[in-house]
Amino acid sequence: MTDTTGPDTGEGGDAVPLELLVHRMTWEADGVLSLELVHPDGKPLPAWAPGAHLDVSSGGHTRQYSLCGDPRDTDRYRIGVLDEPGSRGGSRHIHTALRPGHTVTVHGPRNHFALEAAERYVFLAGGIGITPILAMAREAERGGVPYTLVHGGRTRTSMAFGAELEALRGGTVRCVPQDEQGHIDLRAALGQLSEGTLVYCCGPEGLLAAVAEACPAAQLRLERFAAPAGGRAGARDGDEETFEVECRASGVTLDVTPGTSILDAAEAAGLPVASSCRDGICGTCETRVLDGTPDHRDFLLSEAEQAANTTMMICVSRCASDRLVLDM
Repeated sequence: MTDTTGPDTGEGGDAVPLELLVHRMTWEADGVLSLELVHPDGKPLPAWAPGAHLDVSSGGHTRQYSLCGDPRDTDRYRIGVLDEPGSRGGSRHIHTALRPGHTVTVHGPRNHFALEAAERYVFLAGGIGITPILAMAREAERGGVPYTLVHGGRTRTSMAFGAELEALRGGTVRCVPQDEQGHIDLRAALGQLSEGTLVYCCGPEGLLAAVAEACPAAQLRLERFAAPAGGRAGARDGDEETFEVECRASGVTLDVTPGTSILDAAEAAGLPVASSCRDGICGTCETRVLDGTPDHRDFLLSEAEQAANTTMMICVSRCASDRLVLDM
């Protein structure tokens, strides 16, 4: 889901799962539903900031959905869900089986796509990638920070939250339906980026790759839906080696063999580990490193976070030292 160069600003609601009630479901566009989730006892929900997402478990599936409501509203969370018939089932279940009055289990919110302070923002969204961007634009508007927002999609009717985008007044907002106007003109959208400008982009891989090529890396923040082909999780020298992982909290030591991830080995040993994407993009399996040096292969942690070696994604990352000691 995510590839950012910004800091992780987890909001602290990650450790304890919550059973939340589906209060309202709204058609936002062709194939896009928004869900409002509330505490069944009316209690306030954990705080969050723009860019945060929830891990939502329902119907035997756990998927990540960006929060797109108002962080000041502690009574409800809102997420947007695209119906993807070719997916592994999470969105299909939500669209076809989940209804108001049902409950879902959520972990979070967590934030690896945090809105950092800047003199100006350029927000670029493709399709359902508008969900975190919408909350960011509202935050920039509230703080009086100038911004440009461009939302691209296949057709106008498939582009969610159009009326809410039109209601924004603090920046320049453009919707670019591909069937009417073609792809987003990145040269026009980015313009001459001043040093104090940050670019936030969320959407399909084609858009992210084009933006990454056109924008200085130091000014770019990305969130992914899927791991790019041939990326950091690919084969490397040393993959044929077995390495040892001490799971300090459980007292178990794992031998992680070639072709097996730390996550696979932990599950085979019966350890209760959370996971979802298994591609190094969602952060569900993020685990604290107590000793040793990880071989980071995720698409989520920034270069600085990877260099710090304080956490790792055990679904794809491996070992660059003799052994690892993890808090699991």
